[in-house]
Formats: sequence, structure tokens, C-alpha cells
Amino acid sequence: MGSDGETERSAMKERKKMEALAPIAKPLAGKKLCKRTLKLVRRASESKCLKRGVKEVVKSIRRGNKGICIIAGNISPIDVITHVPILCEESEIPYVYVPSKEDLATAGATKRPTCCVLVLTKPTKGELGEEEQKKLKEDYSQVASDVAELTSSQF
Repeated sequence: MGSDGETERSAMKERKKMEALAPIAKPLAGKKLCKRTLKLVRRASESKCLKRGVKEVVKSIRRGNKGICIIAGNISPIDVITHVPILCEESEIPYVYVPSKEDLATAGATKRPTCCVLVLTKPTKGELGEEEQKKLKEDYSQVASDVAELTSSQF
């Protein structure tokens, strides 16, 4: 009964997300990669291996930290993040766009919409448990290979 209305509403939300995308949002993660990427962000957030926001991400990249940069595609004004992909390319850091800044914030455990996050390979302070580190490394390598494949098909 109500399932038709729900699917219609979710399709409408998805369409609005895609309409709000910036023209520079390439390479854009598909549904499967987006889900995997947000899962990685969630796990990195729990492990304290995450830098949130443009200022923190840029500072971390300039200091030489390595990881994967995930950028929201629906940022307005787009000028706020246009320099981040260039920094990533110079530092040889893979980056990918996801459609929604709200989804990125939810995965990163913040209430405020987030423009970009940097998933680090190891935490800034302390050490991770062996099992936790193994799970994070596994997710990280999976997303990194998918992003590399997506990027190579783009250019």
C-alpha cells in the first residue's frame, strides 16, 4: 500500500541529489562505490582516522598525510572545494565525489553537512587494535582500487 509512495519519494530525493551536482564532480562514485565509500568513512570515523572539512583536509594533505579524499558533489558555491582535487593530484592522493554532503556528514559522524573528508591510512594519535586495523585496511584497499579503476576510465 504505502510502498509505492515510499519508492516514489526516494526516487524523487535521488533525482534532486543528482540535479544539485556540480559540473566538476568527476569522477563521481556510482551507487555501489558510494555505499562502499560511505562505509569506509564510517569505519574511519570510529577509528579516528578521518579529517573532516576543507580546512583540515587541505592542512593534512600539505603535511604529507596519505589517504583517500572523498568530496561532496552538491557543494554551493563550488569555489569552496575547487582547489582540493588539484592538491590531491599533486600529492598523488586518490579522490572521488559522492552525490550528497549530508550523507557524507552522516557517515563521518557529524550533524553538520561536510564538504570533504580525508580517510587516513593510520590514526593521528594512538594505535588501532589489530582486528580493527585489518577491517579498515581491507575496506580502504577495496575503495582505493575501485577509485583508481573509475579514475582511469574517466581520463
